[in-house]
Amino acid sequence: MLARSMRLAALPAALALLAASAAGALAQKRYDTGATDTEIKIGNMIPYSGPASAYGVIGKTETAYFNMINEQGGINGRKINYISYDDAYSPPKAVEQVRKLVESDEVLAVFNPLGTPSNTAIQKYLNGKKVPQLFVATGATKWNDAKNFPWTIGWQPSYQSEAQIYAKWLMKEKPNARIGVLYQNDDFGKDYLKGLKDGLGAKGSMIIIEDSYEIAEPTIDTHIVKLKSANPDVLIIFATPKFAAQTIKKTAELGWKPLQILANVSVSVGAVMQPAGFDNAQGVLSASYTKDGTDVQWKDDPGMKKWATFLDKYMPDANRSDSSLVYGYGVAQTLVKVLQMCGDDLTRANLMKQAASLKDFTPDTLLPGITISTSATDFAPISQLQMQRFTGNKWERFGEIISGDVATQ
Repeated sequence: MLARSMRLAALPAALALLAASAAGALAQKRYDTGATDTEIKIGNMIPYSGPASAYGVIGKTETAYFNMINEQGGINGRKINYISYDDAYSPPKAVEQVRKLVESDEVLAVFNPLGTPSNTAIQKYLNGKKVPQLFVATGATKWNDAKNFPWTIGWQPSYQSEAQIYAKWLMKEKPNARIGVLYQNDDFGKDYLKGLKDGLGAKGSMIIIEDSYEIAEPTIDTHIVKLKSANPDVLIIFATPKFAAQTIKKTAELGWKPLQILANVSVSVGAVMQPAGFDNAQGVLSASYTKDGTDVQWKDDPGMKKWATFLDKYMPDANRSDSSLVYGYGVAQTLVKVLQMCGDDLTRANLMKQAASLKDFTPDTLLPGITISTSATDFAPISQLQMQRFTGNKWERFGEIISGDVATQ
């Protein structure tokens, strides 16, 4: 009887312990809008149409990548529901689409929305709603501002960092250069221009002419003629793909042969260099942080083998000379890494915490020596590039990996 009484006395304590354990297990799973036991809902906006539609390939690549992840079992057993809308590179349209994603689709986060003007238009809204604006597809320096915009984080190197690298290279290799600058008349182009001028510093007088174009212009031929009239021997092109291709082509048609430096956002062989004409593009310089999918030097690279296998199965008709395929794969892989780090705590706050806790993460597509690291005060995941020159039908890298860190906002 005594033994039985002891067992009965112990039963409430055991039941209490069991209940506490069950509650603890349940407490480990935390969700915000857009996440459940079976699904993670992620939103995106990208220009599938309009003047920057060349970037639409990024959205298609991300969709295909997440389809692959879902077929492999998803993230900790949850499938990614990826909702990607066309904003036509229009800030008003971007605002409309992001409201739909947040208020109607009820996504957990908005991932990799493209374009500086569009992201600028939606930044305050998303931060006000405390919805992650995660790994934006633009290098504007403003995304590295954890203090004022804690729900916005960049991914690629900042435009100012990149432009400073060009300034450093020019001051070393061509200290007497006469520079002409073509830039897009919006936050994207102005950010590049600021980085260049900051990099040149006291040598800012090397810039003898600068001219801007509007994204709505059908052609920028008149701008090239104007720049040529000042006779600079270096032409720096801070333009999106369509206009970058036009610039390289028109420069050749005019018989003008300045040294041309091209923004990294327009280095795609398939979307820019080929339309411009390979003969016209010889010797153009830029800087990169990703591997070139068409370069034979990567044929035995483990990461690029995975990229090629992914394309074979999920995007067999894709043009592998389009660098957007490399970009989309790398940034999608980064999101998957962060979602894995979140475990069962799929709250928006934890998503941002994990995105700001990456340490030397290396997507398959980044150049050797370039890694992704973030912190609570560093929202610029990639800050290194390497110079490259277009030769034949591909880019050839040269020199050392250069850091172009720009102070946070």
